[in-house]
Amino acid sequence: MKKLLLIAGGCFVMLSSFAQSEKFTAAMKKNLAELDSAFKNPAYLLTLANNFERIASAEKTQWLPYYYAAFCQVNNGFMEKDKSKIDAIADKATELINKADSLSPGNSEISCIKSMIASCHMMVNPMQRWQEYGAESNENMEAAMKQDPANPRPFYLKGQGLKYTPEQFGGGCKTAVPVLETALEKFTAFKPASELHPNWGKEIAQQIVDGCK
Repeated sequence: MKKLLLIAGGCFVMLSSFAQSEKFTAAMKKNLAELDSAFKNPAYLLTLANNFERIASAEKTQWLPYYYAAFCQVNNGFMEKDKSKIDAIADKATELINKADSLSPGNSEISCIKSMIASCHMMVNPMQRWQEYGAESNENMEAAMKQDPANPRPFYLKGQGLKYTPEQFGGGCKTAVPVLETALEKFTAFKPASELHPNWGKEIAQQIVDGCK
């Protein structure tokens, strides 16, 4: 009887865990499906950030919902026209990505978001903030490349940054395109670990290269 009870209890735990995993996957897929359209309505990026944060609160061992919450926050920061609001948005993104980092340290994708957050802070006043936040952005970008050399996103971010850096400071299409072409090669070979893992950046990288040519 005890054996039967133990087996039944084990089956119940497995079924409950499976149901929870299915629920998590469904919630993530629903919000990920809305990401592309959210970029046309920046305010909705914050709605998605909140959605992902709620998923993270329910699934405390999963780094991906915190990652996507930070991703939505920082992109909202890039699109915010009122510069007085950008630091607070970037700070919230930092809070979220640090939680992801605590669950998955040394993660190339997380380092990419950290690089983006530093760039977001810098854009408030590039001339005054370049030394601090430009260095921080580059450090995280280089870390991302070392953590996973196959990840195309740090190369994409580097190329994008070079494209919008004035030529007199070593930027412009001439320096950006080779880096972006490397990113595109890596995008072709890259396979995300699952349908929930990061897989963004290729289309914009291609658009920048095409625009330069």
